[in-house]
This record gives sequence, structure tokens and C-alpha cells, in this order.
Amino acid sequence: MTDPIRVLVVEDDPVAADAHELYVGRVPGFTAVAKARTGAEARRVLDRTQVDLLLLDLHLPDVHGLQFARTLRASGHHADVIAVTSARDLAMVREGVSLGVVQYVLKPFTFATLRDRLVRYAEFRGAAGEASGQDEVDRALAVLRAPAPASLPKGLSGPTLQRVTGALRGAADGLTAAGVAEAVGISRITGRRYLEHLVDTGRAARSPLYGQVGRPELVYRWVSRTH
Repeated sequence: MTDPIRVLVVEDDPVAADAHELYVGRVPGFTAVAKARTGAEARRVLDRTQVDLLLLDLHLPDVHGLQFARTLRASGHHADVIAVTSARDLAMVREGVSLGVVQYVLKPFTFATLRDRLVRYAEFRGAAGEASGQDEVDRALAVLRAPAPASLPKGLSGPTLQRVTGALRGAADGLTAAGVAEAVGISRITGRRYLEHLVDTGRAARSPLYGQVGRPELVYRWVSRTH
């Protein structure tokens, strides 16, 4: 039986760290061996524990994640890294490639998103032997670099979801289903379905809009993480 891939979760938010540890444990072939809240704490774990993969938040209290990865490489640690961040700076993505960052996962993410990245990483890691040619090398890299798009619930479309997402992100005070319907050009019922999907996937939050007669309407707000 193949040994599980040993994962160190490095995340300063304790709620997120617990969730990430739980996610890792739900993927066959992976085990979370420890959690660390700072770079210094992660370094101590790595010095005493075998780790194959870091699930690494890039904005730690004591060090930036890429700087931490750089010091690990300089000291001889060779664990791969899946970076977890809300930052969308492509220059940072390019820098991470040279430091062993094999995947980026943008916050907030769902279990399905992380599971896809972990499964692909395991397939890439398990490749062995000599490639027969360029096509086989390309296929091995494509497993890691080209994740399949996440499937949407029946009846929802990617382009419409992008428009709903854009409208919600641009509304500082949030939007109701009626507000989204007007902004995007869809029905109120359809707008609510897209908004509920964003809530279910952790990208939006809903709360009652009081001050109205009768049952309060729901207002939806984009979830923004600063690290």
C-alpha cells in the first residue's frame, strides 16, 4: 500500500486552518500531519516531521509565504507547495514557480476546489519512468497546470455567473436578488439561484434587510479576505 502524502497546513486563521486540515483528511491518499500558524512554527514542524506538501497561506504574521519557501529551499527542504492566498498578482505567481509552488488556490475556496488540486498533484507526483517523447511530458505537466473547470449546478451558466459575480463585487452595500436581476438582466428567481450558489461556495454571505413591512428581504454581499 502506498504511503499517504503528508501535508503541513500553514495558516494563521485558526478557523481556516481547521477547515483546511479537515479538507485534506477527506481526500484519499493524503493526511494532514500538523498545523502551523507562523513561518517559525512551520519551520519547527519541518525540522522534526516528514512533510511532502505544504498548504501554505502566503500572508503569515511573521513572513511572506514566498520568502518562507525561499528560505526552505536554501536550507535543503524539498517539500512541494500549494499556495493559498486571496492575492491575484500574476508576478507573484511567476515568482512562486521557481520556489516549488505547484498550485495556487484562491481564497475563499470550497472542498471540491482543493480536492481537485490535491488529486491532480498526486497524479503528477506519481508519474514515474522515462517519457517516450514531448507529448508525454506535456501531458504530465498538463495534469498539474490545467485543472478542469468546476462544474455548476444544473441550470446555471458560467457567463451569467461571471456577470452576477461582477455585479456583487461592485456593490459595496450588497445586492438583493431583485438588484442582481436588474443589474444583470435576468429574473429575480434566477438571480437568487446564482446568489445562493455563491453563498454555498463561500464567495458571498447573506443577511436580512430589515426596515420593511412583512418578511425581510435578503441582501447578499461579496466575501472579501485580506490574507
